[in-house]
Amino acid sequence: MIVFRQVDARYPFLWEDARQPAGRWHADGDGPAHYFADTPDGAWAEFLRHEEIIDPRDLGTIRRQIWAVEIGEAAPMPVDLPDETLAGGRETYAACQRTAAAMRRDGVTRIVARSAALVPGGARAIRVAHGERIADPRDGQTIVLFGPPQDLIGWVAAHEASPAADLLDRIHHYR
Repeated sequence: MIVFRQVDARYPFLWEDARQPAGRWHADGDGPAHYFADTPDGAWAEFLRHEEIIDPRDLGTIRRQIWAVEIGEAAPMPVDLPDETLAGGRETYAACQRTAAAMRRDGVTRIVARSAALVPGGARAIRVAHGERIADPRDGQTIVLFGPPQDLIGWVAAHEASPAADLLDRIHHYR
């Protein structure tokens, strides 16, 4: 399975130890936790939401790497939480962290949940059929792998990239 991640090019694209700052699916000291999106739109949306970027004029200043990462074929375990929690703001992180911690205690090393950053149908692709056309929209997914990044292989898909302006309208921005 190929997934996507955006990063600041000054740092490795994956964490190797527990010094990773807390996120939606892990608390301080619980890392490493590797967050991926099933589409490049999802990877960009997570960054834009986290940085609270809402003005299209700011997009031209962004220069990030996009990585395509091979994570193997093991199926991630779906997270069972209400949509309001899965797409909620920082106030929902504790509930997500507790759920992920319980899943990890049960031996789960990979989880999947709807993207907190993308609105339903917010992941859009392009297909070519008598010119470029928007493909059927998808709901974005976040895939999180817990533990050391052994056996994960990444390719730089874009070195100094910025997201498309039309993505801003498809993000669950913090309120």
